[in-house]
Amino acid sequence: MADTLTIALDAMGGDAGADMVVPGAALSAERHPDMRFQLFGDQARIAPLLDKHPKLKERATIRHSDVFVAMDAKPSQALRQGRGKSSMWQAIDAVKLGDANCAVSAGNTGALMAMARFVLKTLPGIERPAIAAIWPTLRSESIVLDVGATIGADAQQLVEFAIMGEAMARCLFGVEKPTVGLLNIGVEEIKGVEQVKEAAQLLRNLNLPLEYVGFVEGDDIGKGTVDVVVTEGFTGNIALKTAEGTAKQLAAYLKLSLTRTLLSKIGAVLAFDAFRALRDRMDPRKHNGGVFLGLNGVVVKSHGGTDALGFATAIDVAIEMVRNDLVNKIKTDMAGLGHANAAIEADALPAG
Repeated sequence: MADTLTIALDAMGGDAGADMVVPGAALSAERHPDMRFQLFGDQARIAPLLDKHPKLKERATIRHSDVFVAMDAKPSQALRQGRGKSSMWQAIDAVKLGDANCAVSAGNTGALMAMARFVLKTLPGIERPAIAAIWPTLRSESIVLDVGATIGADAQQLVEFAIMGEAMARCLFGVEKPTVGLLNIGVEEIKGVEQVKEAAQLLRNLNLPLEYVGFVEGDDIGKGTVDVVVTEGFTGNIALKTAEGTAKQLAAYLKLSLTRTLLSKIGAVLAFDAFRALRDRMDPRKHNGGVFLGLNGVVVKSHGGTDALGFATAIDVAIEMVRNDLVNKIKTDMAGLGHANAAIEADALPAG
C-alpha cells in the first residue's frame, strides 16, 4: 500500500464540530507529513479555520455539505434525511468510492454505524458489526468489543467478535497471536449464559490466529489480563461507561483530598511529577477512537466531547488500521472460520 493515505473527516461531527476537527487534523498532519485530508462540511465554517493551519491546508481539500447529523438525531432519521448529502455520509462514501482510505467522525454514534453499515456493507461471514474500544490497562492497552453496536449476541456472533478483535490487536499491538477472553461473571466453565458458554466451546476447538484463554471477569479488563476482551454490546457499553465514570470519580476524590488542608497542598506540590504522570496515563484523549469492525472499509468513531488532541488520536488509530490491512486480515480469518466450521460439521456426520 502506498505511504500516502487520504483521511476522510466528518468536519461537522462532535460537540464542537469544525472548531475541534480542524485543529485535530492539523495535529495529525504534523505527526503524519505524508497524509492527505478531505474535510466534509460547511465550507464557510471550515475555510477560515484551515487558514490558521497552513501546513494542513497544503494537504487538505474541503468537500462542501450543508447537511449535518445532529448529535441527538435518531439513526433512522439521520439515515433518511442525510442519505447522500450529509457530511457524515459523504465521508463514509469517500471510502467506498476509493477516494479515501478511511473515515473518522466524532458525530452521532448510532447514525454513523447505520450509515457505515448501509454504505460499506458487512464483510463476508460477518452477521453484525461491532465497535471496539482501546482500553488503558495496568499492563498497557487492551481491546474490548462490542461496546455498543450489537445488543445481545449469540455464540457464533461472539466468535466473530473474537476474530475481529484479534485482527485489530495484530494491527495495533503487533502481536502475532493475541490472547482472547470472554467476559463473564466468573472464570469457572459452569458459569454464565448459554451463548457465552457455547462460544467458549467453539473458540477452544477452532484453529485461529488467537490464543483463547477462557473466561475473564470485569476486573480483568483493567488488569490487562488478555489482549482482547469479547462481550456483547449491552454489557460492553455499561462496562465502558462505568469505567469512564469511575475514572472521573477518582479524579474528583483525589482533587478534594489534595486541597483539603495546607499539609495536603504541600504534599501535592512535592508529588507534582507523579500526579502529572498519573494524569497522562489516564488521559482519555490518548486512548480515543472506537473502530467499527466487520465493515468493508475502515471507520473510526471519536468521542463527541473530545478536543483536538483526542481527535488526532482517533485519526492515528484509523491510520494504523489501514496501514496494517485490518479489513483483509478479518476477511482472511473469517474465511478460516468458515473452513473450520465446515470441518467440524463434516466430523459430526454419521459414518457411511
